Order: sequence, then structure tokens, then C-alpha cells
Amino acid sequence: MDRAKALALVKEQLTDKRYEHTVGVMETAVQLAEKYGVDSRKAELAAIFHDYAKFRSKEEMRKIIIDENMPKQLLEYHSELWHAPVGAYLVRTEAGILDEDILQAIRFHTTGNKDMNMLDKIVFLADYIEPGRKFPGVDDVRKVAFENLNEAVVMALRNTIKFLLDKKQPIYPDTLETYNTLIRCQ
Repeated sequence: MDRAKALALVKEQLTDKRYEHTVGVMETAVQLAEKYGVDSRKAELAAIFHDYAKFRSKEEMRKIIIDENMPKQLLEYHSELWHAPVGAYLVRTEAGILDEDILQAIRFHTTGNKDMNMLDKIVFLADYIEPGRKFPGVDDVRKVAFENLNEAVVMALRNTIKFLLDKKQPIYPDTLETYNTLIRCQ
């Protein structure tokens, strides 16, 4: 699928503000992919579709999680996490994207995964550091992202975990496992 068609499909699913975010994620993902020698076409498509399910109803997402035998533990955590695995499913069934690398990057862009490949890390990080993001620590992660991808992912995870701890929110196990796996590899 070409960029224009993908963006048009996604635009129908998103608010204007979220569409702007998506374009920023796409541009950042392509830059990171080029920097790290990853297929920039896959990074572009995964980034374009990463928030495809963002504005689906909780009821629809809950039903898909159950009907498609996704990890039931997702339902025990904030619904903000649901749009990633549900999005991967919908991108396959509605947009016809069958490339498992692209779908996996979409699936893990919110929680991470201990077995993340380079494409997964790029989409995860591009979502975190795209130019429209403004929160404490993001500029530090942006700088490191183009120097050491793994270190930048660790920084993003650390910031996310700290944010959730400060808000007294539960932390999805895959996020902790991703952090622990990457820390052990440093």
C-alpha cells in the first residue's frame, strides 16, 4: 500500500490532532529506520497505522480482545493499551496489511515486548519522541534516539514506568519485562 492511500485510510479513523501526531510518528520512524538500516517502507506503514484503533469504542476493543483470543490480562489494565493489539488486528482485517513485521510493530507500540526487533523499537520510540510530544524528559530521549536506539528505548520505558508509578497506576507486565530485558543487555 502506498503512503497516500495509507494516510487517507488512517485519516478517516483519527481526529485532526491525532492525525498530525501520526504524520510526526511516520516522519520520525522513517528517519530512525534510515539511521539504523531498517526497512523504511515497513517503518513508514507501521507508523502510519500505529493508532488506527485509537478511537474505537472500549466495547468494540474489549470484544475483539476476547473474540480474537488476545491476552485477557489486557482487560485488567488501562484501556489506553488496548488500541495497539486491536489496531494490529484491524489493520490486517480492514486495511489488508498482512506483513507480520508491520503488524507486530503496531501490536507492541504501547507496551513494548521483551523480544522487540529493530522495527518494533523504532515505531515504539517514534511514537514517544515525535516532534509534537512535549513532556519532561522527551528531549533527552530524542537526542539519544539517533545515537543509541536501545538506550533511548530504555529511557522511554523508564520515563513511562516512573510516570505510572507517580500516578499510582499499574504497569503492564510486558512493559516491565521489556525494560528488564533491555537493561540486562546493556
